[in-house]
Amino acid sequence: MIIAHLPAGYITSKMLYSRFQSRGCSLKLFFWSGIFGSIAPDLDMAYFYLIDKRQHHHHTYWIHFPVVWFSMLIFSVIWLYSGRFVNRAALSFIFSLNGIIHMLLDSVVGDICWGAPFSDELFSLFTVPALYNPWWLNFLLHWSFYLELAVIVLALCLWYRTSGS
Repeated sequence: MIIAHLPAGYITSKMLYSRFQSRGCSLKLFFWSGIFGSIAPDLDMAYFYLIDKRQHHHHTYWIHFPVVWFSMLIFSVIWLYSGRFVNRAALSFIFSLNGIIHMLLDSVVGDICWGAPFSDELFSLFTVPALYNPWWLNFLLHWSFYLELAVIVLALCLWYRTSGS
């Protein structure tokens, strides 16, 4: 996925906020945490371009390891039920959950190391053939891009329905 991460983070955060509202979470912080979590795995792009000089696929960096995001989510759940600073735990939860959703979305046509750090085997549900130059045209002209558009439309519909317009 290229452009659907942020809208997916919005959808997830919007759908779950009512469950965490009673924990003293502000709507604004909850949404920002969720949206940041939805794009946080791609912060490795700075390293990819500036330091690594595109030598390794950015999905092979630790920030794209699902075990990292699942560990943070488990920690967040334990923190939520500890009864201490539950508003911060809720922010940690939505951040981590959206990181996992990022991994799931990337797994449609992008390679993810689901077994990392124990295995470096990459998994994806479908492959985008390299037919066009520049590289991003391959993704825009692939059927999977319609899934991204569907996520965006769903996020817009949810926003429109709940914005009072």
